[in-house]
Amino acid sequence: MSFDGIFTHLIVNELAEQLQNGRVHKIQQPYEHEIILVIRAKRQNHKLLLSANPNYARIQLTTMQYDNPATPPNFVMMLRKYLEGAILQSIEQVENDRIVHLTFSHRDELGDLENIVLVVELMGRHSTILLLNQDNDKILDAIKHIGLSQNTYRTLLPGATYIDPPKQEVLDPFKADDTQIFDRLSTLDDLTGKSLQAQFQGLGRDTANELAFRLKEKPDEKMAVWNNFFTELTQYTQPTYLSTAEKEFFTPIFYRYLEEQQTKRTTYSTLSDLLDAFYWEKAERDRVKEQGNFLIKRVENEIKRNQTKLKKREKTLADSKNAEEFRQKGELLTTFMNQVPRGQTQVELPNYYEEDKPLTIPLDPALSPSQNAQKYFQRYQKLRNAVKVVGEQIKEAKDELAYLQSIMSQIELASPTDLKLIKEELVTQGYIKSTNKKKKKQEKKSQAERFIASDGTPILVGKNNLQNDRLTQKTAKKNHYWLHVQNIPGSHVIIQSPEPTEETIVEAAMLAAYFSKYRFSSSVPVDMVQVKHVKKPKGAKPGFVVYENQTTYFVTPSKKDVDDLKNNAK
Repeated sequence: MSFDGIFTHLIVNELAEQLQNGRVHKIQQPYEHEIILVIRAKRQNHKLLLSANPNYARIQLTTMQYDNPATPPNFVMMLRKYLEGAILQSIEQVENDRIVHLTFSHRDELGDLENIVLVVELMGRHSTILLLNQDNDKILDAIKHIGLSQNTYRTLLPGATYIDPPKQEVLDPFKADDTQIFDRLSTLDDLTGKSLQAQFQGLGRDTANELAFRLKEKPDEKMAVWNNFFTELTQYTQPTYLSTAEKEFFTPIFYRYLEEQQTKRTTYSTLSDLLDAFYWEKAERDRVKEQGNFLIKRVENEIKRNQTKLKKREKTLADSKNAEEFRQKGELLTTFMNQVPRGQTQVELPNYYEEDKPLTIPLDPALSPSQNAQKYFQRYQKLRNAVKVVGEQIKEAKDELAYLQSIMSQIELASPTDLKLIKEELVTQGYIKSTNKKKKKQEKKSQAERFIASDGTPILVGKNNLQNDRLTQKTAKKNHYWLHVQNIPGSHVIIQSPEPTEETIVEAAMLAAYFSKYRFSSSVPVDMVQVKHVKKPKGAKPGFVVYENQTTYFVTPSKKDVDDLKNNAK
C-alpha cells in the first residue's frame, strides 16, 4: 500500500491523540529530506518523524535511532527558531489529501503569541515540508526550494505566498453524505479500483482494490459494504504487514483481496509501529545508496584498476615461462654467428638443445647478428628478473582486491552511521584524500555491535575492517571464540566465552552469516576457531587474518533472530 489519503487520515488521528498540546523539546534533521521533532506530551517524549523522501514520504512516531549531524542544515535552524518550546495546538489533514498541517503556538521576539504552521505534503517525488506564518500564509522556509523554473504553478521559497497543490473534482469519502456516495457508486460502468479512485479522494491503489473487492462480493448492498469498510478502518484498525511472493504491503486493516497471495502476515499495535517495521530497512538502504554513491564509485574504480594490474602481472608471469627459450636463441645466434646473414628477418639454425633439430629464429634486420643475440639475452634477463618480483606483486594485487571487495561488501550492508566509519578507513588507507586540513581532535573509536545469546553470553560483531581488527586483536581474549563466514568478506564475530554452548555457537554463526554477502542465502558455511589460532600477517590490510584448526557450521541467517539477539542486549 502507498501512504494514501486514507492512511494519512488514520495516522493523523493516531498522532493527534498522542501529541496534542505537547511541547517541542528538540528538533533534528538527520538526513536531507527528514525532520525529527521530539515532543513532550502526556509525561513522555515522542519522536515525530516527518519525511519528504521521494520514495518513502510519511509522517509517524518512531522508536528508531537517528544520528544528529554535527553541523545543522539551514532549514532545521529555522525550525528551531520558531518551534523549539512551541505548543502543538493541532494536527489536521487537508480534506482527504496527503497533506498534513501541524499548527504550533509560540511567542515571538516581542513576547506576543503567534501561530506557526508546519505543512507536510506527502506526494512522492513532489513531497516537501514547509514552515508558514499562519496570519499571512508567507513561507518562512522549506526543506526543498522550488522556483518558477521548476514549477510554474507555485514557488516554494522563503517569502513566497503558500499556494495549495492543485485539487481534483472528487469526493472526500469521510465527509460526503450517503446520497452523494450512492450516486457515484451507482453511475460506475465497471466497479474496479481504478474507477473508484477517479470518484473518491485519497484512495490509493491497494485501498481502492480492496473496496472494489468487497463491493463486488455484495453488489446489492453497496452502502452497507461501504459503511462497514470505513467503520472498520476508523474503529477497528488493525495495522497489518503483508508479504507476497512479489511485493510487501502495509495496510490499516487486513485487506482480504490479498489473502490468496499472502505468504506472511504480521500485525502491530499502532500504525507508527507498522511503518517502522515496513520502512526502516528500506529507507536505510536508500540512504546508504544516496550517501554511499561516492564511496561505491571510488572503490569500484580501485577494483577495476587492481584487476587491470593483476592481468598485466599474470601475463608477465606467463611470459616468464618462455624465458629459457630466449636464452637458447641467444646462445644459438652466438655459436653460429658466422652463419647469420645481415639484413634478414629470420635465420634457420641447428638447435643442439633438441638433437640439432632446425629452429627458425626471428631477427631484427636493422641489427647485426651480435646485436640480435644480445637482444635475446636482454629479454631473457628481464623476464628472469621479473619472476623474482612478479609473484609478490600478484599476491599484493590479489590481497588488495580482496580488501576492496570486503569494503564493497561492507558498504552494501552498512547503515548511514557505518558509512562514515568506512570513509574514515578509506582515508586512512590512502584511497580517499582527507578533506580536513586542520588536525581534528581525536574522536572516540567506534565500538563493535553487541548482541546477547539466548543463554546470556555476549557476542560482539565488527561492522567494518577497523572494528574487526580491534575486536579480534585487542578486545577478544585468547580463549574466546572467533567466527567468520567461509571464503568471502564478512564481519568478525566474537563469542565472549571460553566454553560456549552449542546454541550460542549457532546463534553467533548466524550473526556471522547475516553480516556478510551471504545475508540472503541458506546453509551458509561459517568457520569457528579459538582466538589464539587467529593471526594477522605482518603488513596485511585491515580486517585480513589467517586461521587454522577451525570447525565449520552451516546456518541460515534470519533478520528476526538477529533482532531478537539485539533486543536481548538492550
